[in-house]
Amino acid sequence: MAEVKKKATSRSKTSRRRISERPTWKKWLIGGAVVLIALAAVGAIFLAPYLTSKSDKDATLLIRKGTSIEVLKDSLAKNTSDQFADKVVSLLNYTHADVSKRQGAFKIKKGESAFSVARHLRSGAANEVKITINNLRTKEDLAARLAKTLMRPKEEFLAAFNDKELCQSVGMNPDNVTGLFLADTYQFLWDVEPAKLLQHMKKFSDQFWNDERKAKAEKLGLTPNEVVTLASIVEGETNKADEKGMVARLYMNRLKQKMKLQADPTVKFALKNFALRRITFEDCSVQSPWNTYYVLGLPPGPICLPEKSSIDAVLNAPQHNYIYMCAKEDFSGYHNFAETFSQHEAYAAKYHQALRERGIRR
Repeated sequence: MAEVKKKATSRSKTSRRRISERPTWKKWLIGGAVVLIALAAVGAIFLAPYLTSKSDKDATLLIRKGTSIEVLKDSLAKNTSDQFADKVVSLLNYTHADVSKRQGAFKIKKGESAFSVARHLRSGAANEVKITINNLRTKEDLAARLAKTLMRPKEEFLAAFNDKELCQSVGMNPDNVTGLFLADTYQFLWDVEPAKLLQHMKKFSDQFWNDERKAKAEKLGLTPNEVVTLASIVEGETNKADEKGMVARLYMNRLKQKMKLQADPTVKFALKNFALRRITFEDCSVQSPWNTYYVLGLPPGPICLPEKSSIDAVLNAPQHNYIYMCAKEDFSGYHNFAETFSQHEAYAAKYHQALRERGIRR
């Protein structure tokens, strides 16, 4: 009996010990939760100014490697505000962020917090920048346009365009490489290297030249590069969308009959004088592979960066037998088309008479 009581007493002590232990763990849990809540509260108080400080405008920061925190702050202040720049830089300093190793374009959205911007500048990926490529004629023009938006200087892009091996790697050559740059708006990383840029443009070009367009070009007896070159000449001849197909077919008729294209825009390109209003006999005599009064067939490459619609106008050019054209005497910008030289001369006489009546030509 004594032994039973002893065991009961032992169990009773064990139970009391377990009961007494439970409140201890609860205290630890409660204490821990209180600490976490306190820390969160302190953190919230600390972060509040950085979370509530917002950019009042959209902006893009362009950062080169080696940029100091002071230069970054000046750029932030210039693109947003002094107060916002102070908050962002304070966080960057607090987290020991090394901005000198960062490079690229970093976009800030209107209403974005200083905390979000600091986090992006510290470890986020660089953003792409938009660049619109249109109304350009030469490689020099293209290189200048790219350099105006992207980080690399004009000379680097121009060197890439003149690099035979690099051009060959994307299926082009220095004469026709601009044909990759169809008029459009593109997005690139701000610090993209010229070689990488050409690879991207090759992909965009391949996407445009789908099976349907390639089949149409083949049916015309032209390569995609030749279609782009012809489209550039068509753009130089007319800005009338409903006439581009007619002009394109006229030149294809000349190619088929082994006639020189005799396109005035190619003379301007050969002379690099795009301000010429009247082409003289002397101008047409310039010995250049780009002058279609001098050479037979298409020039070595495009004489401008044509719109995609102009390329499609070539691919879908309506059938006709015209091989001559002359500006209309009403100065509407349209042309009179002719199958014979005598008919062409009659149209030309009307145009010249209209010029004389306006005192433009004697």
